[in-house]
Amino acid sequence: MSTDTPDRSLDARQIDGEPFSDIVAELDALGDDETFVLVNSFEPEPLYDVLEQRGFTYETERVADDEWQVEIEHV
Repeated sequence: MSTDTPDRSLDARQIDGEPFSDIVAELDALGDDETFVLVNSFEPEPLYDVLEQRGFTYETERVADDEWQVEIEHV
């Protein structure tokens, strides 16, 4: 993962309920040269197909037992 500060970030662990619409809103707002980091309590494998279909690349890192970080950028 990059050591730079992301342009956008979202901690899905703080969202009460299903976070998918919040994640999609962040992706829609992401500029071509911006980076978005998603923080989640589990590896969000179902999201990977969505990211690929929408033209994003991603890198996932497990940073703690209950914390995964996914760095997302446009291809």
